[in-house]
Formats: sequence, C-alpha cells, structure tokens
Amino acid sequence: MYNTDAYIRPSFSIENRLARVIWHIFYLFLFKFSPRTFHGWRSFILRCFGAKVGRGVRVYSDVKIWAPWNLVLNDECIVGDGAILYSQAKIIIGYRAVVSQGSHLCTGTHDYTSPSFPLLCTPIEVGDFAWIAAEAFVHPGVSIGEGCVIGARSVVTNNMPTWSVCYGHPCKPVKARIMNY
Repeated sequence: MYNTDAYIRPSFSIENRLARVIWHIFYLFLFKFSPRTFHGWRSFILRCFGAKVGRGVRVYSDVKIWAPWNLVLNDECIVGDGAILYSQAKIIIGYRAVVSQGSHLCTGTHDYTSPSFPLLCTPIEVGDFAWIAAEAFVHPGVSIGEGCVIGARSVVTNNMPTWSVCYGHPCKPVKARIMNY
C-alpha cells in the first residue's frame, strides 16, 4: 500500500492515481453539485467507483472522498456536509452510524522516524450506532466502538470503547452512554 521512499517514487501506482483523477471528474460534475436530497444518486455513483454502500445511506453532496473504492457504508449511516473521508485505506462506517459536519477521518500518515517519510495507511472503523460529532478528527488505525459518541472537535488518536461518551484533545472516554427509551 505504501512505498519505502517517497522522495524516489510516488506512494501510489499510476493506476490508482488515474482512477482518482477519473473519480474527481465524476465527483465534481455528478456528485458535488447534485441536489441535496439525491442520496440514492450519490450512493449509485459511489457504487460505480467500488464503494460498498448499504440501503438508506445518506452521504451529502459536500462530503470530500479521496478514494470511494476504500469505503464501506453500512445501512442507514449518514455522512454530513463538509466531512472528509481521506480513504487511502479502508473506512468502514457502521449501521446507523453518523459522521457529522466537518469531521475528518484520515487513514494516511507518514513514518516520521524515517528520513524519507514513507506513507503509512491504516483503516478506520466506526461501529454501529456510533456518532462522530461536528469537526472531530479521527487518526489512522482508530476504531470507534459500537454506540460510542465522539464529542465535537475531539481529536481521536486511540481506539474508543463501546457505548461511551468520549471527548477532548486527545479524546478520552468520559462516561457510559445510557440509552433512554
């Protein structure tokens, strides 16, 4: 998935880079400017580019997606306006999970211990019924547990437990999430 020397050659293959160019053309003309309520249309476009998209998924038109073929969007999940899915590796968003406006899920980083800063890509998983609130940042390789709530503008650097409320910089579990039915 990554090369060992970013100064010598690109981190991604020519095929990957060409696919991203084609994706960005389709994104610009058929995705980004589609009417706000056309969730089915945007799901169709994502599927055409290799995303696994469940039923009832709502991805808003202003969501920025790096590589749709690395997305798994389970049934009834929502990705809000201005969210960034920097999917250099897989991003899996669970059943009825919500990624709020302006949130940034980033699967790529660089190895700062090497002089050539090689690219490192590790997947992110957001569990069923989880909620990542507005403008939160989720680091590469993080798993957000089922039912977990991540507070607005939190910076998530480690895995977060199931059915908990977590927030801060760095994000930490603060209390259990109690459901009132």
